Amino acid sequence: MNKLNSATRVQIFRALVEGNSLRSVTRMTGCSINTAKKFLIDMGTLCLCIHDDKVRDVKSTLIQCDEIWSIIYCKSKNVAHCKKLPDKAGDVWTWVALDPESKLVVAWLCGDRSINAAENFMCDLASRLSNRIQLTTDGYVAYPEAVKLAFRDNVDYARYIKVFGGVQKHDPNRPMKQRRYSPKPLTGIDIKVISGTPSMDHCSTSLVERQNYTMRMQMRRFTRLTNGFSKKFENHVHALAIHFTYCNFIRVHSTIKTAPAVHAGLIDNPWTIEDLVKQLEIIEESEYAMNYT
Repeated sequence: MNKLNSATRVQIFRALVEGNSLRSVTRMTGCSINTAKKFLIDMGTLCLCIHDDKVRDVKSTLIQCDEIWSIIYCKSKNVAHCKKLPDKAGDVWTWVALDPESKLVVAWLCGDRSINAAENFMCDLASRLSNRIQLTTDGYVAYPEAVKLAFRDNVDYARYIKVFGGVQKHDPNRPMKQRRYSPKPLTGIDIKVISGTPSMDHCSTSLVERQNYTMRMQMRRFTRLTNGFSKKFENHVHALAIHFTYCNFIRVHSTIKTAPAVHAGLIDNPWTIEDLVKQLEIIEESEYAMNYT
């Protein structure tokens, strides 16, 4: 049976978490596109299991939540005009819950932006926490009911709503095609307490938004205005699982000087990419032995 050696697997992993596409990975490592995809799926499956198993009983006091947009195959507005669409083609949202103190991504969910998705996301978040928290979300309408369903009254919850102006200031030196990609001017912040007694000093979503910025920078699938977007929903989820496992357990955060999972007390020392590759190889060997004994 032919299989990738450990060094090549580590190289593929490093390339994926530093913002390279699958095609560029094949050019850098010399492996085929099918081999790179198989590694993405196998490692992504392992990372999903690691997050589900290890990120439990988290002792957080603050949580910030936000969503980030991407697409599968094409934008939702173009779905009706496309042929041979894969499952779940169109707009896709990643819901992220971040502990701003440890920098740990406690929960994440990939799906649509429906109330049902918000409820599933919040219920998953609540199941991973071991104590009462202060929760801050943006002004998206699905959050209050989802938080109420997941936490009941056992949460200090506030919404951090950014208020934007209606029209950008006209700049004759910038054509309209350039101005349309610029955000509207921020005119104010409205903080609304929904339940409990949250501290106004800690009502913010800035750090989870910074985490979303990291996702855009370090995953090719999230780069805007390119053809690097995901073509299959399953591969999109696997790429996210690898990213979050890398950020939680391996990468040393510059602010806390260690991996977020170490700071949160989930593991003793930061892992390495080699550790994950070794775990994957152990699983493969055990499955091979079961199939041929």
